[in-house]
Amino acid sequence: MIDVTENTPRGRSGVDVRPGITPERLSGLSRDILVLKKKLNAVILAHNYQVGEIQDVADFVGDSLGLAQQAAKTSADVIVFCGVHFMAETAKILNPNKVVILPDKDAGCSLEESCPASKLAELQATNPNFWTIAYINCSAEVKALSDVIVTSGNAVKIVNAAPIEKDLLFVPDENLGAWVIEQTGRPMRLWRGDCYVHVEWTHQAISRIRREYPNAPIVAHPECTKAVRMLADEVCSTERMVSYCQRSPAREFVIATEAGMLHRLQKECPGKTFIPAPTENCRCNECRFMKMNTLEKVHDCMARLSPQIELAPDIIQRARLPIDRMLEISSRP
Repeated sequence: MIDVTENTPRGRSGVDVRPGITPERLSGLSRDILVLKKKLNAVILAHNYQVGEIQDVADFVGDSLGLAQQAAKTSADVIVFCGVHFMAETAKILNPNKVVILPDKDAGCSLEESCPASKLAELQATNPNFWTIAYINCSAEVKALSDVIVTSGNAVKIVNAAPIEKDLLFVPDENLGAWVIEQTGRPMRLWRGDCYVHVEWTHQAISRIRREYPNAPIVAHPECTKAVRMLADEVCSTERMVSYCQRSPAREFVIATEAGMLHRLQKECPGKTFIPAPTENCRCNECRFMKMNTLEKVHDCMARLSPQIELAPDIIQRARLPIDRMLEISSRP
């Protein structure tokens, strides 16, 4: 089963228009993108953290696992990856002969930046028994050094399947890694890295929103700190957030993940209210990298077939092995 939502083009879905762009302009861009998509035989993949108008024009919207699965099976000639750089790299690794384009080449990730491949190789050299588990939020070079890739949605399953005789090294998100240790009981050495968005939530800020909405379950991503996870009613991947909120009888939810997720939740759970978890400084928490992509940039990258993701053949070959291992383990019952 693919952990993504398949869309048919349906416009703005009632989302507020961004300052500086009119509904007419958005509608025109969406139409032009659909024309280009047909001309190029392209598929548009969008992460849950993308702005609403990009989600609405995408063929598939989902989390890292779902989008990786979709990229692995697509028959399109061109993959338009609306997310950040490491995600588009993953699509290229799985589709080396396809054109993979990214709306903004500078859309990076604090987690990816926290774990340079050279530093990881230095640490691995200190222990030949390391079995390296890399969160998908890392560069292609780090993937090439890893034994298996994980996402927040499958990390527990994959760590449970890791060889018992190995010393597990988890990179680069220490908060996700700590949560996986809590769930599995498997000891792991954790790389010191985090998502700058998810660590902005604090115990104090979440406690305040709990008092304000006492009947609203708090749903948090495992990249949050333990102080926040302890207050949550559910800790899960973005894909699991959708199913949790659909099943729950609650009518209001506090969501502690990047604010783009609320757009999908509102579409998938009509009649329910989603409250962005506040930080100490704001009522909404956005990733500056995810929000570098805009509908205009989606159109322009398709019109120019640029910027394209290019990777060395040896990196593609070595990075594919741990991704394939992830996909195989994830498919097990």
